[in-house]
This record gives sequence, structure tokens and C-alpha cells, in this order.
Amino acid sequence: MKTINLKDYYAHITVDTYIDIPDEVFDIFEEYRKAEQAHQSRVHYHKAYYSLDCDDGIEHSALFVSLSPDEIYERKLTREQLHAAVATLPDKQAKRIYAHYFLGMSKVAIAKAEGVSKATIGQSLKAALKSMEHFLKRFY
Repeated sequence: MKTINLKDYYAHITVDTYIDIPDEVFDIFEEYRKAEQAHQSRVHYHKAYYSLDCDDGIEHSALFVSLSPDEIYERKLTREQLHAAVATLPDKQAKRIYAHYFLGMSKVAIAKAEGVSKATIGQSLKAALKSMEHFLKRFY
């Protein structure tokens, strides 16, 4: 457990508020602090706060605000839940979901690789998505 001052992380908190947080959450806060510090350094170095007429991508990175610790943690949980949902599927469905949605393979390419019809792949993906939806509804 680590102790942090919320005033250091949240601008709207004006009074020193110390809380104990788990090490994992502290690491997320530190990651956010470092990303925000790097962002501010990029803005200052490239003088991106003066001009947005450059076309080399500086203004995009300067204007990109890093994610808050809450958003980082929420994305991590969502990713873990998604992987858990895929893990509950039968092997063939899990491989097809991975190939189609993670690797970007078309249904035709998957069907050709497995030696089955495109309709079979489509039905399998539809059933897998329905199973995953049922699994994920337990979290919400």
C-alpha cells in the first residue's frame, strides 16, 4: 500500500487529501503523471502552444491529452474481461474470433484456411459473439 495526496493528481482538489492505495493503482497514477509530464515537455519543446499551422503531426501530439488514471484502469479491466470472454469459447470459435477481429482476416480467408464455407464461419462468429455477449453481461 502506498499513500498519495489527491491534490497532486486532481486539479479540482485544493485541500491536501491523503489516501492509501494498492501498489497496482499507484503504478497507474505514476504512469499517468509521467505521461502528462512528457506531454507538457513536448508542448514546450515544440512551442506547440503558439502555432497549430505545422503539418508534421506536432499539434496532434501536443493537443492529445493523456488518459486519466480512471480511464487507464477501466480500459485494462475491459481488456481483461474481453480476453476472459474469448477464453470461455470453444477452441474453434475462439480461433475464428481471434483471426477475424484481432488479426483482421476476412471470413473468406478464414474459411479458405480451414477448408469450410464462408457461411459456416459467419454462423460460428455470430454464435461466438452471442456467447461473449452473454458472458460480458454478467459484469454490467
